Amino acid sequence: MLTPVNKEKAILQPIDLPSQNKVNLYVLRLDLIDEDISGNKWFKLKYNIDDAIKSQKQQIVTFGGAFSNHIAATAKACKLAHLKSYGIIRGEPLENYTLQLAKANGMELLYVSRSLYRDKNALMAWLSTQIDLNLSLVIPEGGANNAGIDGCKEIVPLIKIPFDYIVLACGTGTTLSGVVQTLNKNQLALGFSALKGGAFLSHDVKANLTSHPNPSFEIIDKYHFGGYAKYNNELINFITEFDKQHQIKLDFVYTAKMMYGLLDLIEQNYFPENATIVAIHSGGLQGNLGIGI
Repeated sequence: MLTPVNKEKAILQPIDLPSQNKVNLYVLRLDLIDEDISGNKWFKLKYNIDDAIKSQKQQIVTFGGAFSNHIAATAKACKLAHLKSYGIIRGEPLENYTLQLAKANGMELLYVSRSLYRDKNALMAWLSTQIDLNLSLVIPEGGANNAGIDGCKEIVPLIKIPFDYIVLACGTGTTLSGVVQTLNKNQLALGFSALKGGAFLSHDVKANLTSHPNPSFEIIDKYHFGGYAKYNNELINFITEFDKQHQIKLDFVYTAKMMYGLLDLIEQNYFPENATIVAIHSGGLQGNLGIGI
């Protein structure tokens, strides 16, 4: 099984807002539960690692881009579980801190063209010539499977206060799919897409929730800063200032975009007066080192 983490470290940190905003904002600090398998990654990998061990697999194969937090976390999780790991990386070979960390934790990286990466059938056919898939548990990009969703159902119970909105960054919608299933009828989840054109995530999340009637969530897709792993000086300055004001580091791929968008919506009076909002810090801070912040 995956090494347990101390969930008590996932504190609920209040955020001071200007009095005119008239809402209550907290950050659930999942980034603090583990240095390498941080944030939502531990929850998404927990049952996948268990499944690999129970089915006597020797290795895990998974997928991601060059800045994938999931790739880095999977490498460390497999090392701790004494499983070999393979990361199938989209795009041309490159060196950055995320991939260096994955390799340092024993992951073997295989780079594939973006066109092959998109064609899942062709990709798996090619993989079968490179890796013994009979010995492997294959985890989709971002941990996007039922085991990942089941693990993410354990996030909301960590919040020990009443709240109206829960807010999180989205890549595949896996974490959102788990979170939504544990909300009550008076609570709403907002998923901030880190991807350009991320409105499709609404369809993907609904497809994961066929047995969950009337899921309470919305996808916010206008704060992606140009797309996945894209950024500009405005976002970098925001990360610096937010850390200075609140002593919370945000990552440029996911949580900074979420928090930037959330604070903008608060300024626009998007939320009703006295609403309590909990934003999930989903970790992934190692990615910042790849761009020097």
